Amino acid sequence: MKKYITGTALLLALTATSCKDYLEEVPVATVSYSYYETEKGLEDLINAAYSELRWKVNGEQAFTLFEYGVDEVRQAADGQNKHYDSYNSLLNPADQGGFLHDMWTTYYRGINSCNIGLERIPELKGGTAGLKDDASKRIRMAELRFLRAYYLFELVQQFGAIPLPLKGTVGVALEFDRQPVSTVYNQIIADMRYAVENLPVSQTQYGRATKGAAQHYLAKVYLTRGSAVKDQRGQKATDMDSAAVFADQVINSGRFQLVSDYSDLWKITNQVNNEVIFTIQFNNNLLLLNNSGNRAHLYFGMVYDNKPGMLRDLENGRPFRRIRPTEYTFNVFDRRNDSRFYKSFKWVYLANNAATIPKWTAADAPSSNLVGQPKFAVGDTAIYLSMENNVPDSRIARVRYNFYPKNKHDLQIFPPTLKHFDPTRDNFQSEFGTRDHFLARLAETYLIAAEAYGRKGDYAKAATYINVLRKRAAYKQGEVKTHQHWTVEGGRVNDLGSTENAILVDAAYWDTNVPMEQYPASATSKAQRFIHFILNERTRELYGELHRWNDLARTETLVERVRLFNEYATGLQDFHRLRPVPLAHIERLFKNGQPLTAEQRTAEQNPGY
Repeated sequence: MKKYITGTALLLALTATSCKDYLEEVPVATVSYSYYETEKGLEDLINAAYSELRWKVNGEQAFTLFEYGVDEVRQAADGQNKHYDSYNSLLNPADQGGFLHDMWTTYYRGINSCNIGLERIPELKGGTAGLKDDASKRIRMAELRFLRAYYLFELVQQFGAIPLPLKGTVGVALEFDRQPVSTVYNQIIADMRYAVENLPVSQTQYGRATKGAAQHYLAKVYLTRGSAVKDQRGQKATDMDSAAVFADQVINSGRFQLVSDYSDLWKITNQVNNEVIFTIQFNNNLLLLNNSGNRAHLYFGMVYDNKPGMLRDLENGRPFRRIRPTEYTFNVFDRRNDSRFYKSFKWVYLANNAATIPKWTAADAPSSNLVGQPKFAVGDTAIYLSMENNVPDSRIARVRYNFYPKNKHDLQIFPPTLKHFDPTRDNFQSEFGTRDHFLARLAETYLIAAEAYGRKGDYAKAATYINVLRKRAAYKQGEVKTHQHWTVEGGRVNDLGSTENAILVDAAYWDTNVPMEQYPASATSKAQRFIHFILNERTRELYGELHRWNDLARTETLVERVRLFNEYATGLQDFHRLRPVPLAHIERLFKNGQPLTAEQRTAEQNPGY
């Protein structure tokens, strides 16, 4: 079993458990600055810097900031934060819901922990473990610079120009000048390069940053900076070369391999696998989760627990129904040949409540001898969702289970993604899960490399990398396909053939307008079609993995694609490609020892807000 690094408060004392290779967290009651002068204090500080990663999936910010208001998903029935999807007037600096302010304070708290550690580690004398010599100190400093770069990268993508504190503070600090986006990217790149040069290939404790993680993110940072056309991010002509180089280093390292079957990625028993490069990890000690567990499992589900034959259980989760796929998502897959579609969503719920199983009546029974008999038993299909469309009510009534073809999908009932289900919770009502959240996996590295080469005009190389993923996505020879393959998607009954050849692409794929790709009208050139294709392929591979808002903002396609594919985003304007700086931050700012004037406060805010 892997050893996990953990942390939940600013400073934590850690002791090894006897039964697992996790590290147990014990809060420190009293902390002084001198605590950072000890090896134990600095190791606890480093662990605390990691712990801020968990915020991303610890609440509704998971989908609100990273999935709402995009093309691949739209709001479902419930929730109070739909203004992030509709872009109405509630999306403003007052920050109803507090997600922007929480992101700001959480990530800057993490940055401050990194800064303190970076200042204090070189001064430590007499270390005996993780900080025992210069080599081990460099590794820990590389971890902190990786984390600082990650938090800055998340912030700059959402807010644009941001403060760039590089020195630690203990106590209240009131003066934070925003720095140009180009300056922030320069610092992110410097930190990530240090991390690449000084992090080891592997770490004993699972969850610590490695060389591969730094290379992956450095490639992603260069890709993001270099994607700008109108935005001023300090982009350079060599950014795509750099993105390709560092992505290739990860791909060719031999350290990571794609999981052979896409569906295996989402098995709760397979969280630690060779495709994962960096993860937000949660240990399985439920006593230590408190309010820091992974809550993403709550938000992507549909209503199932009030249907005949069903009750709420651990396996199927709590149906908060906040978010659902758009028509764009349903249509952007080659659903007959690309297994990722049916392997990304849940289609069947098995009966778990004998007391509410319906019985056949004279009106709907296929034969008279079934009248009065249960339509199904515990363990049988109770709910079946299908992509079949325009099914008449008369046919639906004759089906023994609860049948929801596509024309019956709505805000309450829709195919939920499998990627966040968490049956490891201690009871079926618990909100706090232990599933790790993949921040970076090798499939995305291939997509980063493919995009970088395509942007350089090397479409053949881009196709080669895309086809690595598509070979994994294809049904294999001998693989049993979902029965929707022939009942809905036009395939043959009991077809066990490979679909690989049907979904591979070549350099000519972007020469023409392929209807399935749903290119916007503005995509009139090969280069433009390629960028929209990459966004489509990222949906096919990474749907629901909390990348999408950043992807659309990065590629400057947010407004165009969201207007095209998300009918709820009626208030979307050009200025929404950046978030409002939280008013709670601006109101506390000083400059030269004095509170900001009204004019200065306005200057601190992004345009449009």
